[in-house]
Amino acid sequence: MSTDRVVRPESARVVPLERTKSVSELLHYYEHGIIPFAGAEASLYERHLVFDRSVDPKVVSARERFEAFSRSVRDVLAQRWVKTKATYEGQNAKRIYYLSMEFLIGRSLANNITNLMLDPVVQQAVKAEGIDWLELIEQEPDAGLGNGGLGRLAACFLDSMATMQLPATGYGLRYEYGMFRQSFVNGWQRENPDNWLRDGDPWEICRAHERVEIKMNVSFKLRDGHFEVVPNRPSTLFGIPFDRPVVGYGGKTINTLRLWAAAAPDFFDFQEFGSGDFVGALGATLQAESLTRVLYPDDHTTAGRGLRFLQEYFLVACSMADLVRRFLRHSAEWERLPEKVAIQLNDTHPSMAVAELMRILLDDARLGWDQAWDLTKRMLAYTNHTLLPEALEKWPVAWFQALLPRHLEIIYEINRRLLDQVRQRFPGDGGRAERISLIEEVPERKVRMANLAIVGSHSTNGVAAIHSKLLRTTTVKDLAEMFPERFNNKTNGVTPRRWLLESNPPLAAAITEAIGDRWITDLSQLSALKPLAGEVSFREAFLKSKREAKVEFANWLRSSSGQTVDPDTIFDCHIKRIHEYKRQLLNALRIIIVYNRLRQNPNLEMVPRTFFFAGKAAPAYYLAKLIIKFVNNLADTIDGDPAVKGRLKVLFLPEYNVSLAERLIPASDVSNQISTAGYEASGTSNMKFMINGALTVGTRDGATIEMAEEAGEQNMFLFGLTVEQVENSRSWYSPYWHYEHEPETRAALDLIFSDHFSRFEPGIFAPLRDILLTQGDYYMHLADLTSYVQAQERLGTLYRDPGGWAEKAILNVASSGKFSSDRTIHQYATEIWEAGTCPIP
Repeated sequence: MSTDRVVRPESARVVPLERTKSVSELLHYYEHGIIPFAGAEASLYERHLVFDRSVDPKVVSARERFEAFSRSVRDVLAQRWVKTKATYEGQNAKRIYYLSMEFLIGRSLANNITNLMLDPVVQQAVKAEGIDWLELIEQEPDAGLGNGGLGRLAACFLDSMATMQLPATGYGLRYEYGMFRQSFVNGWQRENPDNWLRDGDPWEICRAHERVEIKMNVSFKLRDGHFEVVPNRPSTLFGIPFDRPVVGYGGKTINTLRLWAAAAPDFFDFQEFGSGDFVGALGATLQAESLTRVLYPDDHTTAGRGLRFLQEYFLVACSMADLVRRFLRHSAEWERLPEKVAIQLNDTHPSMAVAELMRILLDDARLGWDQAWDLTKRMLAYTNHTLLPEALEKWPVAWFQALLPRHLEIIYEINRRLLDQVRQRFPGDGGRAERISLIEEVPERKVRMANLAIVGSHSTNGVAAIHSKLLRTTTVKDLAEMFPERFNNKTNGVTPRRWLLESNPPLAAAITEAIGDRWITDLSQLSALKPLAGEVSFREAFLKSKREAKVEFANWLRSSSGQTVDPDTIFDCHIKRIHEYKRQLLNALRIIIVYNRLRQNPNLEMVPRTFFFAGKAAPAYYLAKLIIKFVNNLADTIDGDPAVKGRLKVLFLPEYNVSLAERLIPASDVSNQISTAGYEASGTSNMKFMINGALTVGTRDGATIEMAEEAGEQNMFLFGLTVEQVENSRSWYSPYWHYEHEPETRAALDLIFSDHFSRFEPGIFAPLRDILLTQGDYYMHLADLTSYVQAQERLGTLYRDPGGWAEKAILNVASSGKFSSDRTIHQYATEIWEAGTCPIP
């Protein structure tokens, strides 16, 4: 008999398993009795080596060792995973469902070992088996399930929900190929397939018996190598769930990330096969499998956008069917849905959930409109991640008409009722009704997915205080005035388990020795470091840990790529998706100014610097790819100039991903957060750098503003225009003024325009003149350049004082407690989801 106990989460802090347990105590805790992990013929590891692959353990490959080790760890957590699911079912707890098109989870082996606290077990196994641990963990590819900050945030949230013992499930898509693997050819980005599942994945479990059936109003036909849509011919797809464990710290709760793969019904056209059209006979199967084959199809083609549209619907339809099925196992009382279900939409991508839930409640449950609408709004909540209008998705009405006609009918009815409300509340304000409408009429009729998400949910949150303010007052101002009670802020956070405990062992050890280990699950405990920032002994411990991280990164970089960097230089990092508003070009201009100064005065006193760039450009975003090319040419030019040798070095590291960030961020001295003010929603890399003791050079944008509030502006290097100054100067700003009145700005640009960085490719960087001068410098690089250079000069001066530098860095670490994803999730759980903890016995 199920119960309906709801326990409010009292605190973001949890008390996990003690870290002092022995190997036998750990295995007993995870209910593995007398079965050893490794070192014996009947151990988990040896059995997986022999029985999974049928190979002699003496001659196995590194990949086979990785798979056996991972499956052994999965065996250890399996009992807790089963018990977690059984507890949720038995207590009929209110479930949280987190829908996201991305989960940038990185590698799982080391993270799961950390959260399970299996370090003693692993150390014993590695010693007993003679395993090269670094070689083993390098066998695991980063999961190709996401691209940028949105997906990484989702992964941090899953970690926090499991650690805080919240009954949560992540829903996403099982992409066979990630975005792409990045390499450079002559400085240009080259996109290579990211077939991360080529060798299988030891963490996932296929639950084919839990598949869901998705009906569509069209079929697909393979013709001349291309798939064509056949309208008005209904078809069926199956969503096959693949489950991955999400380990909460301490191993008490093991939640689930459920990823959907598309499959066709179990048949093919024998007539076509018999006539010799073998590929055509399998057209439906090929089309179905293509639906979840790749993350982010090219959205510059109609076919690519259409695939993205179908992916978003497929995610929503599978997930809604699954969670409704789970609800109905306990109750047929539809009015209780909001008591048992909280659904968070991670950006606009899953916004079709509004129409799909209404369809289920109207057509399947046979509820009336008013009740269905009330239940839908109470279950759904929406997180907005952008202020860029082009990122607020809009889908053609014609696509809904052809593919999802019932959903379009529902959207039209939602819109009719909405506009009636608008006209009653704001009579005569036709412009407002037009802006609020779910349908954009010109130049093409489209459904505004962000408007649908806001109207169809009870909560809309931004992800930093400034972002939430601009969202309410600018981006969706009319909707915020219509529904002011729905808007709130939930500043992002990152999990300290992965981004400090796992990725930076030297600093984590220094912190734990100084204040204990409660910070691992309650990051606010780091405030206890503030008094220690003035103590010589802890400053020395901090600087020692940073030096260790820099040396380790330098060694890894040399062994993995042959590139050499000097750990005694300032490690100055700018690692982000490549976009004009993130202003990698501003950083490059700053480097050119320093380069020019050294060319003119070789005896200039300055601390040597190594500048690291990393990040991917969207395949069709030419200017972003040109910026990558420019930075690589800049790096080559500086490397080849003896005047600056040993004093400046620039590297653009390829294939930026979670694993690279875990290595580079702990080693970084400087974090560049230099977006044009008002364009970065929040940022999370800024928080990762802060927690790891890098000092921030940044604009007053996104969560950097709140970081400065916590640490004090005197402990950061802020510069540049504010949001208000950016907007107020739009009408009169001219980059030519800076070019004509700032000699170093002019000299830097003239060096670019003279082909100094493109001697064998003259004119290739001419578009940079257009970006920075001719077209008006929309993102105001030149307006902020001098201020940026001055901030970097102040930073360089401080670095010459190791004690002063360490003090500010420690104060940043000590002030980073707010930026734990545990704090963020605690706010979501109490203020939006109204969901309680469900401890696993």
